[in-house]
Amino acid sequence: MECNCERTKIRTEEQQRLLINRLSRIEGQIRGIKGMVQKNAYCTDIIVQVAAANAALNSFNKLLLEDHIKGCVVDDIKSDKTETVDDLLNIIQKLMK
Repeated sequence: MECNCERTKIRTEEQQRLLINRLSRIEGQIRGIKGMVQKNAYCTDIIVQVAAANAALNSFNKLLLEDHIKGCVVDDIKSDKTETVDDLLNIIQKLMK
């Protein structure tokens, strides 16, 4: 799937590798959960695995948010693009739902 975003972010190879590795692990967790459902695993066993996948996604978001704040937000504020702070606050609101 190609991103049709107006804004982009250039990441170092190391940053991209780290994010992709985390997503690959999460993808594996989701496939495992799907397999558990297909094999009629016990409900609480599935719930535990879903909680682990949620924690992994939250960890991914924290890493991405940290990179965003330290990079994009700081750079935009230095360039007097203060609307980035509003964008950041909106993202934090969505994360805290």
